[in-house]
Amino acid sequence: VLSFIIFICYIASLAAPFMMAPLLEFLLALFLFFAYASKLNEKFKGLYWPLTDFLRCVTAAIIYFAISIAAVSRYNDGASKAGGVFGFVATIVYAIDFYITFNDLVTFLKQGSSDAPEERKSEDEDSDSDSD
Repeated sequence: VLSFIIFICYIASLAAPFMMAPLLEFLLALFLFFAYASKLNEKFKGLYWPLTDFLRCVTAAIIYFAISIAAVSRYNDGASKAGGVFGFVATIVYAIDFYITFNDLVTFLKQGSSDAPEERKSEDEDSDSDSD
């Protein structure tokens, strides 16, 4: 919703060149929402969905921060300023989401690395018993 509001602000302002970033982020967030809602993440196991969400959050926070600074400093109309302020809010929201997703990734990677040696050990035992 925040990306859509920023998109509307940039369309109504002199900072119209910045409208593409919020539009793309809104469409990507909408796609991921419907992908999770329709359980596409369970059907397509080849794509690690939390990592996709993590990368989306990182890039969105950086891009929103950069275009918000440019919109607030270059343009003097109210809609540009409003889009910039909403962009700073979106930067904070995406940074919080980045932090939460990062913690989930670290937990997953720790679980994956602790399971891997046990799996390898049991596979080695199976192959040793097969060779005897």
